[in-house]
Amino acid sequence: MQVSFVCTDHRGVSRSTEDRLNRQNANSPGTGTRSKFRTVAMVARSLGQLSVQTVPSSSDQSMRTGMKYRNLGKSGLRVSCLGLGECTDVVSKTCSLTLVPQMAEQLMTLAYENGINLFDTAEVYAAGNGLCAEGFRPRLSCVSLRRRSSLVITTKIFWGGKYGICLLSHSQTHTLPFAVAETVRAMTHVINQGMAMYWGTSRWSPMEIMEAYSVARQFNQIPPICEQAEYHMFQREKVEVQLPELFHKIGVGAMTWSPLACGIISGKYDSGVPPYSRASLKGYQWLKDKILSEEGRRQQAKLKELQAIAERLGCTLPQLAIAWCLRNEGVSSVLLGASNTDQLMENIGAIQVLPKLSSSIVHEVDSILGNKPYSKKDYRS
Repeated sequence: MQVSFVCTDHRGVSRSTEDRLNRQNANSPGTGTRSKFRTVAMVARSLGQLSVQTVPSSSDQSMRTGMKYRNLGKSGLRVSCLGLGECTDVVSKTCSLTLVPQMAEQLMTLAYENGINLFDTAEVYAAGNGLCAEGFRPRLSCVSLRRRSSLVITTKIFWGGKYGICLLSHSQTHTLPFAVAETVRAMTHVINQGMAMYWGTSRWSPMEIMEAYSVARQFNQIPPICEQAEYHMFQREKVEVQLPELFHKIGVGAMTWSPLACGIISGKYDSGVPPYSRASLKGYQWLKDKILSEEGRRQQAKLKELQAIAERLGCTLPQLAIAWCLRNEGVSSVLLGASNTDQLMENIGAIQVLPKLSSSIVHEVDSILGNKPYSKKDYRS
């Protein structure tokens, strides 16, 4: 089981101030035409953490990018619609946010200056030296000159390690009848002790999330506010059908990851697996097999058609894919991954593509993908 925590400074920016910032961004030039934080999902992975709440001060760069801020579920926590998650340095074959301090600082500073206030971490990134561990503090210093309350830091707990705490294990989730109740109690304790402000889940099933909510209400404890789930053009069912029901029933929002499907939607695999790509790394044989499979070849054929749409819109395929994720009104924030500053800026540029996704464009994309799940509502923002 994975659980999420949110640590926050009580000096939050008021809603009126945040809304004003959104209006400023919307009217600014150039905007024109918007884990492993596995708390208990997939196979019940872990518990996680969210962090600080407050919108960064409006810099010229953040206004140019038109960053939007959304409530995380129905909570009062405001997060940027794009967040910075795990970044992979394929040359060094490790997490660049923890191995290369200079690049980590560049990415974090650039993200913050462009309006991103959400930074996603985990206790196992880089063998426990990740953003949520001791190694995160000096990397955060590049941003901490601003108010601490302008950051939202999330982390996941499941595997444990030198800097992590293993609250629940995978086997416990299935063998102990009170595993979910214990998780809710543990997260309530963490929040009551002031170590976090909110908690959420990652890779939990809707049934498990609903159980956690029911337990919290029954015993006067704190329920989760979000689910961190995989969401991209080839993975749609959970975020488009299952989570919206939870949002309307109990206010659980969606924080999504892997908008480019581990790089598959980037277009770099259209002619096979290039050297130094993620699929060529040790431990990613599953990704390579997926790309080279019959289904993988069909996906690449669809991506070529989507590339034509991206060209018509004047954007790149990754920008189209990220904007497509953002258009879902049930998604509070999309977590980005980047290995360099150019890639990060390209991904942030997806915000400029969002207004271009008309109903006809969305219908055209759905026709190419051919995998739109049945839902009671068309989730367009």
